[in-house]
Amino acid sequence: MGLKEQLQQDMKTALKAGEKERLGVVRMALAAIKQVEIDSRKTLDDAGILATLQKMIKQRRDSLNQFEQAGRDDLAAKEKTEIDCLTGYLPTQLDAAALDTLIDQVIADLGASSPADMGKVMGALKAKAAGQVDMGAASARVKARLAS
Repeated sequence: MGLKEQLQQDMKTALKAGEKERLGVVRMALAAIKQVEIDSRKTLDDAGILATLQKMIKQRRDSLNQFEQAGRDDLAAKEKTEIDCLTGYLPTQLDAAALDTLIDQVIADLGASSPADMGKVMGALKAKAAGQVDMGAASARVKARLAS
């Protein structure tokens, strides 16, 4: 079953179970996917859907930080719920040790040696670990590796 079909099935399940919050999040995700499909005029595969979900999660994390700084705990809790629900559709995230190993492997494969090679390393890392890595955290680790 593809990711889109899984979302549609989860929407039906949440509707039948009366889970209003989950239903809203899943509907929002399906609407975002549909909007990307309309804008790009093509049907998204699982990789495209993952990219859309990751973008939604990133937006919610940014909002969460702003709400916490503003002291809006009610809105922050809503964002946390949405993040938790959307994260369930992402593949298992790599732990720190596995990420470091993958970064070292990509750097060795490309022969990268300076911060000028950051773009090449990040591009290769994104291709190898799509959906499994928070690219913001990975970027900081790659920068530290290339600087030393």
